[in-house]
Amino acid sequence: MNLLAIDTCTEVCSVSLSAGGVKISRFVKDVDKKSGLILPLCDEVFAKVGIGVSELDGIIYTRGPGTFTGVRMCVAVAQGLSLASAIPTLGFSTLEVIGFGAAKKYNTQKIAVALDARMGEVYWGVYENAKLQSEVLKKPNAVTKLSADFIGVGTGWGVYQSELLKQTKVSKFKADFYPQAQNLIELYLRKNNTFNNKLPLPKYLRNNIVQKSLK
Repeated sequence: MNLLAIDTCTEVCSVSLSAGGVKISRFVKDVDKKSGLILPLCDEVFAKVGIGVSELDGIIYTRGPGTFTGVRMCVAVAQGLSLASAIPTLGFSTLEVIGFGAAKKYNTQKIAVALDARMGEVYWGVYENAKLQSEVLKKPNAVTKLSADFIGVGTGWGVYQSELLKQTKVSKFKADFYPQAQNLIELYLRKNNTFNNKLPLPKYLRNNIVQKSLK
């Protein structure tokens, strides 16, 4: 099965292509999402493997939450590639992808994901026992009370370190932990999900900001 995964929802941009038993990934940090870097990265992995877009069996993408521009760009690229070649797609929560990657790296089933949502808030999700329990927008001092055996990951832990540590009782965290496209592919394969022919759509948790931005 030929699978392409893309992510631009946070401060990073990543692409992963799995085809014919070969997996090629690219990961770039601190990029300008307006630069359109994602498409050149897609072209690069296609060239490395030696297949074209039309040979894909599915496209996996992060649907948010994340930066407004980053989420829109990721979904737009997934839409464009899907519609151009009639390729089915499947979207995952950014929080789930980060939680899955952290659980795998740190060998634990208790991950607390916090992404900086600006305006004194975080995108918050608890990834426990291989499942994202929720994804919400919260003030740092109003997130879930947890325990010391959880590991915190995501940019929110760097920006709101004192508030999150005090509220959650978590003792260990890694702020510079980001989603990676290669984990999207592994997450899809492990969960045995089914692709669909629905138009790729974003997941926004701050709807009032979206409405204002679209006027």
